[in-house]
Amino acid sequence: MKYNTVIIGGGLAGLTAGATLSKFGKKVLLLEQHFKPGGCATTFKRGDFIIEVGLHEMSGLVENGNLMKIFKMLEVDQQVQFEQVPEFYGVVSDEEDFVFPHGFDTATKALIDKYPDEEKGMKKFIKLIAGIRKEAMSLPRSPIKRKLIYPLMPLIYPNLVTATRHTVGSWLDKHIKNENAKLDLVAHIAYWGDDPYSMSMFYFGLPFAGFIENGGHFIKGGSQKLSDHLAAYIEKQGGSVLLGKKAEKIATQNGQVTGVTFRDTFRQNDEPITIACDNVVANCAIPLVPALLDEPYASTLKQKIRPHPNSPSLLCIYLGFKQDVDEFDVKYYSNFIQGEDVKSLKDVHPNQLGDWSQRSFIFVDYNKIDSGLAPPGKAEGVICSLAYLKNWEALSAEDYTAKKEEVAQILLQRLDDKFPGIRESIEYYEVSTPKTIKRYTSNPGGAVYGFAQTKDLTGTKRFRNNFLIPNLYFASAWAFPGGGFEGSITGGFLAALQMDKDTRWSESDAVKYEDDRILKLKKRNKVDAKTLKLSFEKHNGFEHQKGQYACLKLLNPKVTELDLPYRWLPIVSNPKEDSVRFHIDLDGSSFSKSCELMERGNEATIFGPNA
Repeated sequence: MKYNTVIIGGGLAGLTAGATLSKFGKKVLLLEQHFKPGGCATTFKRGDFIIEVGLHEMSGLVENGNLMKIFKMLEVDQQVQFEQVPEFYGVVSDEEDFVFPHGFDTATKALIDKYPDEEKGMKKFIKLIAGIRKEAMSLPRSPIKRKLIYPLMPLIYPNLVTATRHTVGSWLDKHIKNENAKLDLVAHIAYWGDDPYSMSMFYFGLPFAGFIENGGHFIKGGSQKLSDHLAAYIEKQGGSVLLGKKAEKIATQNGQVTGVTFRDTFRQNDEPITIACDNVVANCAIPLVPALLDEPYASTLKQKIRPHPNSPSLLCIYLGFKQDVDEFDVKYYSNFIQGEDVKSLKDVHPNQLGDWSQRSFIFVDYNKIDSGLAPPGKAEGVICSLAYLKNWEALSAEDYTAKKEEVAQILLQRLDDKFPGIRESIEYYEVSTPKTIKRYTSNPGGAVYGFAQTKDLTGTKRFRNNFLIPNLYFASAWAFPGGGFEGSITGGFLAALQMDKDTRWSESDAVKYEDDRILKLKKRNKVDAKTLKLSFEKHNGFEHQKGQYACLKLLNPKVTELDLPYRWLPIVSNPKEDSVRFHIDLDGSSFSKSCELMERGNEATIFGPNA
């Protein structure tokens, strides 16, 4: 079986590359190890709440901007709703809060009103970040054209040149004296990195300006909506998205990629499958790619990436509230609470390595917008702080659980200290650590922004396209142009454009890979008033043992309000039966209602079994 392109990984860059190539008429196969697409752009269900995994707000949604053009081309604008957040962020203080508003002029005024002695520096800051974004968007994509204009860069692109020569810290120290002013400007540095003195001013200023220019936006219903749409678009255009499938090998011959071998994530006893292709997109973390390659490519890639550190990871506490938290004096969508030991810009990074009782964190109140995450009368939020895998990975299972709870109690108390009474309204909380991120994305270190966004990997210095093998492309937060939602989506789109231009395409097979995990419903009946039984046909490849679970994912759920179309359920059928049976709790959820409405012959995908 042959596809034009095989994409390894279903993060936003991989999904965008796949959707774009599908739009161009290419036959695409996307492989994702998880049972849902999106990477860090996913959601999960807990009680009454849809829990957003990663998105707080995304930049770049400017009318007639590049991102909006991509979304229109891929019909995202027809299916996904974006909600603008009220302000970029608020720095919550015991003395005087600082609110960073949208709009370059409004932001400049707010900064000067608070720091009149820094008027000159603040104007330079806004001018620089606005210039970075404007100039970056106008850079020619052609490497030849970029080489031709290189001698004139300081004249044509002065802000870009300045940004690539400075770290955030070096620029701020040069132009602004007031340390509190600097701290207000880098309050949300966790959106891009961890250290002002190693982070490129380019990677700080580009998305920062995107937030200010047209506001930050949230995807109504959670980022899974965008990921699901892009996956469905690939399928709609004749491609295939295989979830729960993990790539094991990128085959090469005569200096070219020839195919990809993959295996089922849950059914390890299944034989591996190899698909031939014209080219491959590595959407997975670049440090994972050498293990998929033969020599000399594996060693060459290891050598190229060895000098570059990974970005930091995150710790998140997902929160469901019994009521709206406005009454606890939560004023902003994104609330920055600074650690008391942070007195200057040089304290920012050490603070992130210190005790949790002092560490700076962000609290996002999703109910400041119509987020679609919580039912009426309730609210959802998240506490987020930078974290590092090295502090979590060596712990025993018991110690890991204990440490998560210890950190949760510290941060929840600090949240209550800032917003008295809010802790009593918490109905649900759950902690995600760097270890969690690594588990679900396989990113080394649980890195959320790929390689650290330093001066050494700024802009065109970042790994891009087919630098290793002519028909092996890289599109992810680890590659060009960088991390974050806007960076990943843009990177996937640019990779697809380049592939369409320079790849020699051949005819693909008319048939698609047949997913034997898609099973038809044989029978539906009630066990009692609170339990529904669903019996599905059993494929020869499905083998399970007593006590195992499987993920039941409905393909066309009829009810979707505040729910996701899957559940991990115990398999209640006997291993020797010719059907796979599940019991569904009739709890009033959209999932259970959809199960009640299923008819004989309706399809579902069964991922598993799993212990």
